[in-house]
Amino acid sequence: MADTRIRLLASWSFVVVVFLAGSPSSWAQGQSHTVVRATKHAYAPPLMQVVPIPPRTDWMNSPHDGEEKSTARERITGLVQDLVRQESSNEAAVSAASALSTNSGLNILGVGTGFPGFSIQANIAVANGAAGPTQFVQFVNESFAVFNKSTGSVEYGPADGNTLWQSVGAPCYSNTNLDEIAQFDKLASRWVMMMPVYGSPSTLCIAVSTTSDAVNGGWNVYAFEIPVSSQCGCRMMPDYPKLAVWPDGYYISYNQADDLVFEGAAACVVNRSAMLSGSAATMQCFINTPATYGTLLPSDVDGTTAPPSGSTNYFLNFDVNDQSLDLWQFHVNWTTPADSTFTGPTNISVAAFTEPCGDTVSVFTPNDNCIPQAGTTQMLGAFGDRLMYRLAYRNFGGYQSLVVNHTVQIGTSSDQTGIRWYELRNTGSGFGVFQQGTYAPDSSYRWMGSIAMDHVGDIALGYNVSSTIRYTGRLSSDPLGTMEGEVDVLSTAGAAHTSQTTGPRWGDYSSMAIDPTDDCTFWYTNQYQTTTGSNHWSTQVASFSFPACTGASPPPWQVVNKASNYGPITNLAIPSTLAGNMIVVALIFNGTTSVASISDNAGNTYVSAGARSTVSNFAVEIWYAVNSASGATLVTPTFAGSPTHLELTEWEVSGVSTGVPDATSIASGAVVSSNTAGPAVNTMRAGDFVVSVLFAGAVNFTSISSGNEFTDDFNSNGNGWAQITSTSATAGTPQASWYTANTPAGKYCASTVAFFAVN
Repeated sequence: MADTRIRLLASWSFVVVVFLAGSPSSWAQGQSHTVVRATKHAYAPPLMQVVPIPPRTDWMNSPHDGEEKSTARERITGLVQDLVRQESSNEAAVSAASALSTNSGLNILGVGTGFPGFSIQANIAVANGAAGPTQFVQFVNESFAVFNKSTGSVEYGPADGNTLWQSVGAPCYSNTNLDEIAQFDKLASRWVMMMPVYGSPSTLCIAVSTTSDAVNGGWNVYAFEIPVSSQCGCRMMPDYPKLAVWPDGYYISYNQADDLVFEGAAACVVNRSAMLSGSAATMQCFINTPATYGTLLPSDVDGTTAPPSGSTNYFLNFDVNDQSLDLWQFHVNWTTPADSTFTGPTNISVAAFTEPCGDTVSVFTPNDNCIPQAGTTQMLGAFGDRLMYRLAYRNFGGYQSLVVNHTVQIGTSSDQTGIRWYELRNTGSGFGVFQQGTYAPDSSYRWMGSIAMDHVGDIALGYNVSSTIRYTGRLSSDPLGTMEGEVDVLSTAGAAHTSQTTGPRWGDYSSMAIDPTDDCTFWYTNQYQTTTGSNHWSTQVASFSFPACTGASPPPWQVVNKASNYGPITNLAIPSTLAGNMIVVALIFNGTTSVASISDNAGNTYVSAGARSTVSNFAVEIWYAVNSASGATLVTPTFAGSPTHLELTEWEVSGVSTGVPDATSIASGAVVSSNTAGPAVNTMRAGDFVVSVLFAGAVNFTSISSGNEFTDDFNSNGNGWAQITSTSATAGTPQASWYTANTPAGKYCASTVAFFAVN
């Protein structure tokens, strides 16, 4: 975003500053490491229970009307020939740039002109979004909406972003804000939203959902004040913030500015584990990266295979010489924050390029307006001085990949722009260029791209072309460095579009996200103009996939061992466990008490899955331990009281994610024939591991409904049982159901929990 900057008075409350000594890189000798505790955090109820704050309509002269200005990081560059340009004169590229074949999905109007309940608030739009199990969430400037992924219908919104943070109050609830980011944490199946506050005090507001449902689940919401800079004794505005998911934290970059002068990029991380559980959380930042390095992007995990254990988060930008990328590594230590490090840069050579439109500084200036439009002499800014959101990371097991893009000038005799894109790979000795290309197959100007990769290695790249929106892509089998043909999103949708005539600003970035359900479907959102000569912009949301990509293969989880017992027991003897697995324990007991803890003789740590259900004087619960130690032979629950009846079943399972459950449900009611035990859980992968435990006090269950993917694994005394999915069950909404041989009678209670299986 291009912003109006506000110099703020320093406030030192809740801030601890640690100056690192002996940093590995010379630039870091003056680098300050700052630890900030969240000034506020709270639980926010599900959005379905919250009346949305309407999008604002009283600030047309918004910060988006300003321009970022900087006197820092001047480049000394000349025009260079782009040796990796893909164009029509290149015979190999012509062959590769054949018509793009995709499976099209939704192509719908996003937040903007014509969207019910929305009025334009700013002169330009900045759109981004993310997909979850059943929903797509789009943020445009300060407004968001939640869409049903299957139908495109609006489940919530449009709403002002402040709606999410009402529980923590000012400034997150009350300030005018822009540049919100919507993310989906695929490793935990949770939504993550970020909103910067540009008022006093400058703040990053972050919300983490408690379920995978953005509308029907609650939120843990936080406010983190921006660290005080030693350069100015003030809190610099967190401009152009970007958010990325990593196992040990949610990583953030933002640009710092003081009195309209760029002062370098900040690299921060907030405590993901604490925020998933709703606990007090801290943020760690490195804020003295020199302005000569420009805007940074943090790496963002796609897929459900986490980075190698202990992996640093990677930050990336391109170097001042326009012939290399700079790779940085952020290692966070939550136990001993002083041991956290932000090191680099490591230089990665790439094909030389020319920044577009005469860019000479690290942030957008009015001088880089060179992109022409139809029917007007108004040129548009290219934002070619930085890498474009996102830096998408994926772990394929044998190697790790990063994909990213930026806008470049092509040729030496015109201002024509194209999209430079990279795939970096790390096979064990660090990241290097695996393939790169500049997509410019004809004389059109392409800019402001976003890129992502599916689980089989296909790549999708979306971008602007003058006044429209397009995307291209490549199969993993295509020649390296090439993309195929294009799909025009607006023409396909029959959406009218035109030129921007009121100024050079078109937008700041667009957004290509990957669907966590099949790990194949791409979701792209971008902005466009609907009416010439006025501030009438809108956005579009389009989904598509490549035919070569099918849903992730059934995961390789399997039950290593299981055990069950019931009656007046106090513990459960189990086969000796192996290392590195998940242990799940299902319990049925009299409901006058509850489980206080579970332990075993190998020291594994068990936690509740959060799915306790009760009826009459009985209850069911599910607990689990991850990354098991070997040698456990006895599982012992401890209760708040003394149950007189206890039934236990235990499974040791290999190949299951070590994250928190991605879905839970509880149910209770009267037993009827062929009943269904309450709401289903949404599995994210074919064959995800699902446990369902049921108790009924007055009737025995004789079988499971025909076609249900569950199997009876409880071996109890007839009126309590638990089930799991088979490894061939399709992704969807598993649900326990049953038949009875006798007349239905009595009540039941049931709990169901779904765990991510690894790819």
